[in-house]
Amino acid sequence: MAAAAGPSSSSSVKETLPPALGSTSQPPPVFDGTTRLYICYFCPFAQRAWVTRNFKGLQDKMELVAIDLQDKPAWYKEKVYPQGTVCWVYSCAFLEHDNEVWGESLDLIKYIDSNFDGPALLPEDSAKRQFADELIAYANAFTKALYSPLMAHAAVSDEVVAALDKLEAEMTKFNDGPFFLGQFSLADIAYVTILERVQIYYSHLRNYDITKGRPNLEKFIEEMNKIEDYTQTKNDPLFLLDLAQNHLKIA
Repeated sequence: MAAAAGPSSSSSVKETLPPALGSTSQPPPVFDGTTRLYICYFCPFAQRAWVTRNFKGLQDKMELVAIDLQDKPAWYKEKVYPQGTVCWVYSCAFLEHDNEVWGESLDLIKYIDSNFDGPALLPEDSAKRQFADELIAYANAFTKALYSPLMAHAAVSDEVVAALDKLEAEMTKFNDGPFFLGQFSLADIAYVTILERVQIYYSHLRNYDITKGRPNLEKFIEEMNKIEDYTQTKNDPLFLLDLAQNHLKIA
């Protein structure tokens, strides 16, 4: 695998996104040799895989299939990922590749990085790679800590502050860039789609700025918003807020 990638991919392609498939749509010809990434456009877990695909320049090698989770086709679970369960708990991104289907977003981004050409998203340096593994392993706990008070309609908790402070501190381990490992990596992808949302939710619903007093986190978000392979996957902030209020019942 090549050396770890910098903040821009080798092939940034502006693509026309396909419409999301709903309950009346016909399934694609599953397991016909085509590599397909099934996603929901507004899911943060699916967005991780989408960003990874884009950054590695796989737009022409990995077909994007969008699913409308509000009007989900029955064939999606029957034909594509029968072991799949609730999107919030696991993932609404699945990869059809080599006659198998891969899911769970944190595993999936590692699989895409390891099994497809393009800029490497994990470093060769053993210390950085171990740190990346630790960060990725913590991502689900971080997500739970940030979302729990919102879904419980509670105030900003000590757990929220501690989780954000932990990320702020982790960004100082390597001082050669604005990202967790200095260079852009899977560790950044694991967190940025969650941060994108909680920054909106806490600002609007708690009048709480997650970057205040956290200059490393602020710089990280600023630099991520310069990466086209990520910004192409973002949704309108107020749309995400409305969606979360109506479907996750955050308040």
